[in-house]
Amino acid sequence: MKYRLVTLIAFLVAVTAIAVTTHQLSLTTTKPPTVHAPLKPKLLSYLGVYEDGAPPGFQPVTQFARMATRKPNLVGYYSGWAEPFNIAFADMVHSHGVVPFVQIDPRFASVSAIAAGAYDGYLRSYADSVRAYRHSVVIGFGHEMNATWYPWGYGHVRPSTFAAAWRHVVTIFRGEGAENVTWLWTINQDSPGSGRVALWWPGAKYVTWVGIDGYYLRPSDKFYNVFGKTIQQVRAFTKKPILLSETGIGKGSGRFKNILDLFNGMQKYRTLGLVWFDKNQHDVSIYHQDWRLENDGLATTAFQLGIARTLRSSANLAGAR
Repeated sequence: MKYRLVTLIAFLVAVTAIAVTTHQLSLTTTKPPTVHAPLKPKLLSYLGVYEDGAPPGFQPVTQFARMATRKPNLVGYYSGWAEPFNIAFADMVHSHGVVPFVQIDPRFASVSAIAAGAYDGYLRSYADSVRAYRHSVVIGFGHEMNATWYPWGYGHVRPSTFAAAWRHVVTIFRGEGAENVTWLWTINQDSPGSGRVALWWPGAKYVTWVGIDGYYLRPSDKFYNVFGKTIQQVRAFTKKPILLSETGIGKGSGRFKNILDLFNGMQKYRTLGLVWFDKNQHDVSIYHQDWRLENDGLATTAFQLGIARTLRSSANLAGAR
């Protein structure tokens, strides 16, 4: 009897210890509150830039701002798969009043495995870092998937698989409380050999803005064939705001007139703004040129004129409301 009593007491103590431990674990695994930091979809109000050296530094962005006579409010960079969120750089650009814009590309990863949850640990860790940052972040995943040159793109991955992976990534972030993300679904300009953009659409619930990447390569290029045709296709299935998420104008394409054409087209098609690819790709082909503006006086003048007109138009749009 005494033995049974001791055994019963020991059992009750163990059960109580398990209950207390479980309660403690539940407290420690409770997720922090959801963070909200939405960006306003204000027409003609976003100027972004990609710069060599940013990250890690901000000086190249400062130099671009001096050329443009306006500080960018978006700074873009590309993040390889399995890279963590660059909190140090995000903190730096935030201290300058700028929003980080990250294109997370699934290079060396299986898109179908992403959709199936094989990389959820990495995605949760990334989402937790973004939530802990607490400020606005623009994130794209697998940009230019309707083109053929990336392993996650057209001809390599089924559009339905990509769309499923996109939805899964967004769902993971939201589940971690990282609602400070503006999700930018980024396609390439429609061109011969690319896929029909609607095939990759994951659904309005999973997209904040639409991004379109496009470049002026030849003197004959105009806003309509670089961006306009693609915008018309996008408008057939969504009214989401559109950002020209990566663009440049080649030196041999008539830069002065085409830069002005770019800004005029932004107004005509009512886009959010643009992100300039201010990098030197060493002129290895018509598709990889020196896109920088700083050492081109006519291009700089045209860009400054375009910025001034855009600011006036943005102010007029705000006043019309």
